[in-house]
Amino acid sequence: MNYDQAKAFVRQAVQRVVPGAEFTELDPGVSLRDTFEMDSLDFLEFVEALAALSGTELTEVDYPALDTWDGCAARLAAEADAQGRSG
Repeated sequence: MNYDQAKAFVRQAVQRVVPGAEFTELDPGVSLRDTFEMDSLDFLEFVEALAALSGTELTEVDYPALDTWDGCAARLAAEADAQGRSG
């Protein structure tokens, strides 16, 4: 999975939790939780959706990286890269 594919998974996961979420002019370094007003349960649902869509195991250790669109995409792309090298 490349970075752009990972960003598409992030968009889909956010839209599962926040239907109608708008990504136009969204700063990829700004907090998704703040931008889309996700509470803790919403964020957990987002992480679960992101994991399911991408096929990546995500844990609480990953939460800080998953707060921004760029952080999520980087985390997913890095996992895919690591799996590609080991698989």
